[in-house]
Amino acid sequence: MKMAKMIQGACHCGAVTFEVSAPKFVVSCNCSICRRYGAYWAHCPPNDGAILTGQDHTKTYSWGDHMIDFHACKTCGCITHWSAGKNADQDRFAVNLRMAPLEVMHMLTVRHFDGADSWEFLD
Repeated sequence: MKMAKMIQGACHCGAVTFEVSAPKFVVSCNCSICRRYGAYWAHCPPNDGAILTGQDHTKTYSWGDHMIDFHACKTCGCITHWSAGKNADQDRFAVNLRMAPLEVMHMLTVRHFDGADSWEFLD
């Protein structure tokens, strides 16, 4: 099976949906929050990824330096994406491809990022 050029995903209840270009790889980060979320982040330019439905149906969480805001569905609690926070120095965006269909997840290349210590890829 070949990876689609565009990948769609949704939270568990379907209130928040997104579409992004298929990434070369996704990031599994071990920082204190990402390891708890268990996300596979697909980083993309903000104009290349789109929240199709439910942007107003998310609650945000930001901590520390407030560089990024994590978005979760207000109904089911799934972490769907993150966006640039109030102190961000650039416009950034990533979606959690664990929200994609299972057959898509099996085709992803996962890179492991040490967000807890070195801020470098471990592979």
